[in-house]
Amino acid sequence: MQRNRRVPSFCVNKRVGGRLVEEGRWDFQYISGAVYQNIFMPRIHPIRVDDASKEVISAFNEHAQKYSARITNMKATLGKSLPSFEVYMRWYVLYEELQKVIGKRMAPLYAYAVSYATECPLCSTFFRKIIIESGENPEQLKLTEKEEKLMKFGSAIAQTQGHITDEVYDSIRNNYSEEEMVLLIAFAGQMIATNIFSNVIETQIDDYLIDFLKPVKST
Repeated sequence: MQRNRRVPSFCVNKRVGGRLVEEGRWDFQYISGAVYQNIFMPRIHPIRVDDASKEVISAFNEHAQKYSARITNMKATLGKSLPSFEVYMRWYVLYEELQKVIGKRMAPLYAYAVSYATECPLCSTFFRKIIIESGENPEQLKLTEKEEKLMKFGSAIAQTQGHITDEVYDSIRNNYSEEEMVLLIAFAGQMIATNIFSNVIETQIDDYLIDFLKPVKST
């Protein structure tokens, strides 16, 4: 049976936030917080505390304490399948290693480049928050040549489903060891997996992120 949906995940000539969304593409960067919350509903809702098993509650508590992290809408949705939650939360392990290799400033920027290229509103906004709160403007980043190449590398992985050109790969290969390259690629893959889950589920953006959505452009 067809589920009633006020707006499909990929809008076709829909006017959203005052801008005509291109056919066959969800132009999420132009959707304001208020509009997003009003028109996009998740395909699967986050698990309710009353419905969660003791094992899920325990996993949530352990995760929150270990990483000083909140249980977001995406995590609570993953909680409906405990093995899925546990696998996806290994993202934090890779992210901590990524910070050691490229630094605490570049780690969220690299993750943002991947998430933005995958057109994931939730994950992009999550990293926009980190970038903005660190004092930078996501639309006017000041990057060195090395940093810019790294951002383009992450973006290219997402845009080409990993089929990047030799030129893109070679642009950064001399800056990192083979072990570090494996980490950069593996993290991008894990980030894309998170992006895909959120995009398919159409996870509702958490309230604490709404103010960090990319502003609506005037037309």
